[in-house]
Amino acid sequence: MKKISTDTRNAIVHLLETGLSARKVAERVGVCHATVNRVRAQTTFNAKKCQAGRPAKLTPHDKRKLVRLVTSGNADTATQLQQELQHTVGVYVSAQTVRNALKKEGLRAIVKKKRPRLLARHIKNRYEFALRHQHWTIEDWKRIIFSDETKINRLGSDGRKWVWKEPSSKLTAQHVNGTVKFGGGSLMIWSCMTASGVGYVCGIEGRMNAEDYTHILNTDFLDTLEHYGLEADNIIFQQDNDPKHTSRLATQWFENNGIDVLDWPAQSPDLNLIEYLWWHLKRKLAEYENEPTSMHELWVRVEAEWEKIPKQVCLGLIESMPKRIAAVLEAKGGYTKY
Repeated sequence: MKKISTDTRNAIVHLLETGLSARKVAERVGVCHATVNRVRAQTTFNAKKCQAGRPAKLTPHDKRKLVRLVTSGNADTATQLQQELQHTVGVYVSAQTVRNALKKEGLRAIVKKKRPRLLARHIKNRYEFALRHQHWTIEDWKRIIFSDETKINRLGSDGRKWVWKEPSSKLTAQHVNGTVKFGGGSLMIWSCMTASGVGYVCGIEGRMNAEDYTHILNTDFLDTLEHYGLEADNIIFQQDNDPKHTSRLATQWFENNGIDVLDWPAQSPDLNLIEYLWWHLKRKLAEYENEPTSMHELWVRVEAEWEKIPKQVCLGLIESMPKRIAAVLEAKGGYTKY
């Protein structure tokens, strides 16, 4: 092995410190590639590490632009960002390159949550509602009786079911939650919740109109008040702005019975606590091993699971209202995490 001179050795070290690769150093100095590697292994110095592979197509400026587009709401998907880079700065990269860059910047892809569409008037009304009730205490919220309707399918789509599966195994009946058209029949129910517990639940046959609704108020709702010993002049009733709820017939019923109705902002299920109870009910129904064989059996299960909901769950939801109101204020009437 031929010994190199001190000058050649120093030249190799200097070029390595500038960040050149061993191959380029060997070409400039006129030695073999192995000699440069031997000098590198024998010498201790703070050399810049030569980055392997092709140069990055996205500059730090490009990556900052991608993050701004996402956080400002001007783009949602990697494909949209890819097209934006092409049109504005003439950078041509794949959508996967964009995804990789976003991940390195700390962003992650999520499934868009389903929420009612909020128009400008909805946002304004939600914000004004939160302003009016920002100083309400938990005791104030305990006066509210929340109400709503929901649909429960006999088969299929209610509730998400999970199962463990080996990656390489074939799809079997165990891995499938079978569905049928129209859910195999569905049940429409109405109920309410108080700080003392859930109210009476009733089934709705066909399409509910104003007459049906006032009948429910006159029976199941008043029965709920009587069951918990609540006086009409000491509670406030909450309902959404469905036409049957705000009909002349229903409005007259509330006036005749001396019951105050909460002025409710439209498109606000995140503030209606009973929405969580519907989710809880459907999750419990999905835990049954066997699907109901009839609508009657479904109704029996609904009544049983609804009555099992403890008072503590309702009270805990009531206690969350100040935080929900604060979240609406922080969002300026927009979407919240609830």
